[in-house]
Amino acid sequence: MFTYKTFNNIAEDGLAVMASKKINEVSENPDALILRSHKLVADEFGSNLSAIARAGAGVNNIPLKDATDLGVVVFNTPGANANAVKELVICGMLLSSRGIVDGINFAKNLDSTDADALNKMLEAQKKTFAGNELAGKTIGIVGLGAIGSMLAQASQALGMKLVGYDPHISIDSAWRLPREVEKAETLEDLLKQSDYVSLHVPLVEATKNLINANNLKYFKSGSRLINLSRGGIVNSNDVIEALENGNLSKFVTDFPTPELISRSAKNSDVILLPHMGASTKEAEVNCAVMAANQIANFLQRGVIINSVNFPNVSLERSTPHRLVIITKNEPGMISKITDSIASLDLNIAEMSNKSRDEIAVNLIDLEHEASDELVSQLKSIEHVLKVRSINTAS
Repeated sequence: MFTYKTFNNIAEDGLAVMASKKINEVSENPDALILRSHKLVADEFGSNLSAIARAGAGVNNIPLKDATDLGVVVFNTPGANANAVKELVICGMLLSSRGIVDGINFAKNLDSTDADALNKMLEAQKKTFAGNELAGKTIGIVGLGAIGSMLAQASQALGMKLVGYDPHISIDSAWRLPREVEKAETLEDLLKQSDYVSLHVPLVEATKNLINANNLKYFKSGSRLINLSRGGIVNSNDVIEALENGNLSKFVTDFPTPELISRSAKNSDVILLPHMGASTKEAEVNCAVMAANQIANFLQRGVIINSVNFPNVSLERSTPHRLVIITKNEPGMISKITDSIASLDLNIAEMSNKSRDEIAVNLIDLEHEASDELVSQLKSIEHVLKVRSINTAS
């Protein structure tokens, strides 16, 4: 019987998946953790821990190296909140183009006691909030994964021209893109031709301060920047300077900082949102269900899909007896594993070995159940991080 523990509020639909798979919730030493924004630390890892799932896309709140070193697989849920973020980007483009925020604030303070005077005031002032339409404008999408590709499709439907930049685009993502997307060779090429720039990349070392003074100078005069991805991707002080010198017209972000809050209090060129990019009921349900299914697949079958630190691996079950062996990606590991199995007169029915960076995962179906002796023997092999024996028939 497998167990899990949650941090944050996880949608009931996701917990129902766990219950349907007979995976029980516990408070201590679970096999799996499910979380959203909780800042996880390695001290919260129990001895039974095999998997962590983030019900969302980013995993910068999870200590990946610690998890990897212990043979703990970390999942995220790419695409589960993509529609929610896509819709908010479109909202952000409109907010930055049509004077909507200023118009709302103006309307709240109108004197409504005289209808005729009110109508005259509205007619006289509406030009103050005149803006631009999206149709015919160019949107530059940085990062063409699940969100970026959906945004490209929606922007095309709005009559916009499309430019995309993603040096690491996957084949699946490429297939989802409209053929009208112009592929930029460099980030600077995209910035030079975009009226709107929307960022959809993870926060990793290579993307910290991705937008900074060095490339803000390439933005078209009057262009707008939208960041619903991660706060650290944009250098806030450099953006404020670009707003002041006219390189940038508006900045819409889901990640307020002290300097941006100060700017927005005095200027309308910064529009701040309170971390609401994926805050829809639908997105929360999608993320929770996806995370739960990924954990169940791994705990019960050893199958890995959408891991950020391990390779994807699957194997159709051929016997009820499966070993899941996680090792460092070192030469000779497969032979050491198979030699140990053979030394106890066990036959391998099927196996799959996949590697990614410094980690390798082995799924091995045996003709007979693995003994405790075999599991102990496998665990003692140098560079073996974790060994599990599971009955895939259950």
